[in-house]
Amino acid sequence: MKVMAFGTFDVIHPGHSFYLKRAKKLGKELVVVVGRDLTVKKVKGRMPQHMEQRRLSDVKKMEIADKVILGYLSDQLRIVEEEKPDTIALGYDQRAFTEDLFKKLKERGLLVDIVRIPSYKPSVNKSSIIKKKKFKF
Repeated sequence: MKVMAFGTFDVIHPGHSFYLKRAKKLGKELVVVVGRDLTVKKVKGRMPQHMEQRRLSDVKKMEIADKVILGYLSDQLRIVEEEKPDTIALGYDQRAFTEDLFKKLKERGLLVDIVRIPSYKPSVNKSSIIKKKKFKF
């Protein structure tokens, strides 16, 4: 079974590791899709701190995923059509592109289980919190 996980992965922290390890347990193969810089800007209203190639490399260095790839700019679900996962693992706080996700995939002929991974210490392990602490004077 193939599992797909998505994320920005701008500042890697233990919450990311928890998310990807839990996602990996859902199947035999884990494919991680790293959001493109312009997609991150569209979703979060700002560019990521680290550019997409750096974030891609950082996720690969975690050595959890079997495959780490960049998403598409125009059609975020195209990658799902190409990879054909059995399961999509979403983080507890992922909201972009997840509304009606099951329905949208079904319309494309894709029957994919969707699992939401619980949080891991969200008051400490959340990128926005870590960035604020890092840049606090």
